[in-house]
Amino acid sequence: MEVKIGVQQSAREITLETDRSAEDITAAVRAALADDSVLALEDDKGRSVLVPADRIAYVEISPATARRVGFGS
Repeated sequence: MEVKIGVQQSAREITLETDRSAEDITAAVRAALADDSVLALEDDKGRSVLVPADRIAYVEISPATARRVGFGS
């Protein structure tokens, strides 16, 4: 899954790819927002992303897409 997290007061979004399901990611976001804690996700390369729940502007979850290589006509 590809996850994009918008952070308040930041011009850039955080983008990561993970092997977790959309349901797992949604549950983690909801739990962080409910507890006003930290959203902790790990990408498919083992890196951790921590975002304070009160700074989350949005979370976009979409299936990972294969990157195109070459020129289109």
